[in-house]
Amino acid sequence: MSKELITKKEFSDMVRIASHRLEKNAKFVNSLNVFPVPDGDTGTNMSLTIQSGFKAVNESESDHVGILGKALAKGLLMGARGNSGVITSQIFRGFSKSIEEKDTLTAMDLAKAFDDGVKTAYKAVMKPVEGTILTVARYGAEAGMKKVETTNDITEVMKAVVVGSKIGLEKTPSLLPVLKEVGVVDSGGQGLVFIYEGFLEGLSGQVSDEVYTPDEKDMTEMVNANHHQSVQGQFNTDEIKNGYCTEMMVEIGKDATTDEKFDNETLRNYLDKIGDSLIVVSDDEVIKVHVHTNYPYKVWAAGRKYGSLVKIKIDNMRLQHETIVDDDEPVTPAPQEPVDYAVIAVSSGAGLTELFKSLGVTHVISGGQTMNPSTNDIVDAINKSNAKRALVLPNNGNIVMAAKQAIDLVDIPVAIVASKTISQGMTAMLSFNPEAELEDNKENMEDSLDTVKSGQITQAIRDTEIDGLKITKGHYMGIVDGKILVDDEDIVDGTEKMLDKMIDEDSEVITILVGQDGNDDDAQKVADYLDDKYADLETEIHQGDQPVYPYLISVE
Repeated sequence: MSKELITKKEFSDMVRIASHRLEKNAKFVNSLNVFPVPDGDTGTNMSLTIQSGFKAVNESESDHVGILGKALAKGLLMGARGNSGVITSQIFRGFSKSIEEKDTLTAMDLAKAFDDGVKTAYKAVMKPVEGTILTVARYGAEAGMKKVETTNDITEVMKAVVVGSKIGLEKTPSLLPVLKEVGVVDSGGQGLVFIYEGFLEGLSGQVSDEVYTPDEKDMTEMVNANHHQSVQGQFNTDEIKNGYCTEMMVEIGKDATTDEKFDNETLRNYLDKIGDSLIVVSDDEVIKVHVHTNYPYKVWAAGRKYGSLVKIKIDNMRLQHETIVDDDEPVTPAPQEPVDYAVIAVSSGAGLTELFKSLGVTHVISGGQTMNPSTNDIVDAINKSNAKRALVLPNNGNIVMAAKQAIDLVDIPVAIVASKTISQGMTAMLSFNPEAELEDNKENMEDSLDTVKSGQITQAIRDTEIDGLKITKGHYMGIVDGKILVDDEDIVDGTEKMLDKMIDEDSEVITILVGQDGNDDDAQKVADYLDDKYADLETEIHQGDQPVYPYLISVE
């Protein structure tokens, strides 16, 4: 039987079942993003993201599908975790904008919404990379737009979107070398396919109980050191291009310098040509712009065309590359009196928390690898800080995008220091100056990130071979800046071998952070080894209490 309209019931069912379908298959999605250590989390991040969207839809009392779409987008935005979760939230930001005036949806409305969602997501990423979740979303949208030319049946259109997204998913290994090398599809793209399949099941009423589980052979073939570097992490850049962080708020229509009607797309396209890190948000009354550019005056001139500049801000800067909040370790309570700076760091472990606080961090969000905090967690920490301005250290490459989304959801100036490891975060804090301007601190702290090498010791959960290195299940791996360099059955020997590969003639200080599965005796054996072999180096041992990694080691 043909279905030609999506009402509140159908829309709610689509989101609910999509949330359930991804939740059931989150472990499988995690497996596609796995190193031979238990830290794959793309599926978990995307599942928690879509659950936040479903919660927002479920709590809405409106029968207006456009309003429900807006609730979905807001829920996804606030709940976005990890890079794939952030991109998913952007897809449905465009989707919801497309349907905001619709009481119900036709097949054409649905197809166009997916298409608009893809356009929004591509624009949200400064350097879109094919072979990722973006490719999967694009193939799905294109298939939907083609199908709607021949049918008004929304179920058939949704079916085409699913088929198209699967075709896009199958193409990801041929589009992205890191995936082709290991013969695996993009994990974020697989998560999106599960969401789309859930939408189809919600429309058709035919709900599947199918759960995907890879076998040991599949898992071995999926493992590769480069793949552990999250595919979405390639969305960021180290290139220094634009020196001024420029913001403005425009009151639309008031004292405009032209009669030209405001169009978000037109303004965005113009600003995109003269800058990057661009965000343009607007409603019927106000335009808010954030952009990194070398031409602030051109930004303001563009805004004045449409109305009065009610707020402007410019900071001299240097643009660089760049958890679930634990209920037992809540964000530090806000002080009673407003403070000048909040410095917020993400880490996991009581020892790490104390170390960060000793370095000047004021608030800690408990999380990190396998426990990426959401955008809302970061927003909540900023709001509770009672500060006039804030710096955020994600300390994990998969948290940086969620942190950046928080910038435009709070009322105080915020800068993200793009630290990708705990060691980088601690090194960055040594450059923090409470008397300096926000962007000056960001620049100085990010400049220090390359001065430290980050090492991790953890146990392999399966046999495999990576870059010619044979890894044995149960052995200890030494991972240096995201690349496995050592495999050894003895944790002390493995740690010493890793350090030999990290130390060079410029090395001065070595810090060993002892995790939950490490011990002080073994750490001291390593320190004694260093004293004997590298007499000129200074070695420090601290209790970190971090999970997953018995030892985190920095060499500076």
